[in-house]
Amino acid sequence: MEKVLTKNIRDNREPMTIGEYEQAGGWEAYKKALQEMKPTDVSALVKEAGLRGRGGAGFPTGVKWSFMPRFEENPEKRPAHVYLVVNADEMEPGTFKDRLLMEGDPHQLIEAMAIASYAIGADIAYVFLRGEYTESQRKLQRAIDEAMEAGYLGSDILGTGFELKMYLHMSAGRYICGEESALLSALEGRRAVPRHKPPFPAASGLFGQPTTVNNVETICNVPHIVKNGAEWYKGLGLHKDGGTKIFGASGHVARPGLVELPLGTKLSDLLDHFGGIRGGRKLKALLPGGGSTPLLTDEHLNTPMDYEGVGAVGSRLGTGTMVVMDDQTPIVGVLKNLEHFYAQESCGWCTPCRDGLPWVERILTNLEAGHGKPGDIELLDLHVKLLGPGKTFCAHAPGAMGPLESGLKYFRDELAALIPPDAETLELTQPANAASNN
Repeated sequence: MEKVLTKNIRDNREPMTIGEYEQAGGWEAYKKALQEMKPTDVSALVKEAGLRGRGGAGFPTGVKWSFMPRFEENPEKRPAHVYLVVNADEMEPGTFKDRLLMEGDPHQLIEAMAIASYAIGADIAYVFLRGEYTESQRKLQRAIDEAMEAGYLGSDILGTGFELKMYLHMSAGRYICGEESALLSALEGRRAVPRHKPPFPAASGLFGQPTTVNNVETICNVPHIVKNGAEWYKGLGLHKDGGTKIFGASGHVARPGLVELPLGTKLSDLLDHFGGIRGGRKLKALLPGGGSTPLLTDEHLNTPMDYEGVGAVGSRLGTGTMVVMDDQTPIVGVLKNLEHFYAQESCGWCTPCRDGLPWVERILTNLEAGHGKPGDIELLDLHVKLLGPGKTFCAHAPGAMGPLESGLKYFRDELAALIPPDAETLELTQPANAASNN
């Protein structure tokens, strides 16, 4: 299988210098884009390749770029700045793929951002980096400095007139920064709260200027598409979705880690790459793409791991990083831990999310402790509806309901069995750690 994103990553994860990266073919795609292609040609090529967002949503990247206003024919109408922002916050539970790319091959990301900036007409690019990723920070900053010294960033790049400045911004944290408008608010130094849409970032994003936000893994595909073409890229996937994917696994697998494989690799084959379920046990369930994706079970082992394949069985590919549970895992504990995380990470902007998620956590905490009451399962069903898509300001609470809804679907009897026969005499108690984020 052809390695695309990870071919330059060494076992010790020590990245190449810019000279080594150039010897390996690096920066050739950037030169090709600037010297042989118009910005709109690059955007059209990425659109033709069918590259989809690897941060969780799976939105077509070329389509997203096409929303950006063009100023080539009317330069007098160009705003003060146009921005590219790469989301490297990586707060999704169970997800650690972008860290590998940033630590192992930072020049790939810097080149990709430079090409993307050229394609959308951006003159300033930011990496919005998770605050704990200090090793990524050190390596990315070194790569940016090397690229600047080599003339790949700055003014009149390669004599083409293209200008680009690139900066690192260390995040103060919060999962909500995975929502692009909340990320932009945080980058502006304000509270990380999602914005009303419209206007969308392409019209009014960072500091009110046209902005595109892309994920690290997504953007790292761009140099390879420019260098090798759309048909080559589409041929890497096994089904409709083109390209490779960095898949991950944590939890109850024999060899947790990351592997680059074609999109559409069958779930059972993917688990084999991680040594299967540890201790010879059986699979109970897994989160296929991080904590906000609905659960899959052993009945889904033939599922192709691409956007359509996982969607067809009621879940989402998400980040492609699985959290795996063996058959000895109590599902109530899994759901409680997830809902505790999402309750803590709510920005508190809208009532269903701010108050509903702690309520869900409280119910699950009492079920786990043997203090459940008749009607608790039905109350969880109600929360799935009231916190679902279209009921909250952003996708935070609907994402939290994904694993809960699927947990109720596949393990309803297991959850209901936790309610004691004399439960009507018990009172529902509030755990100390389930307070809402008022």
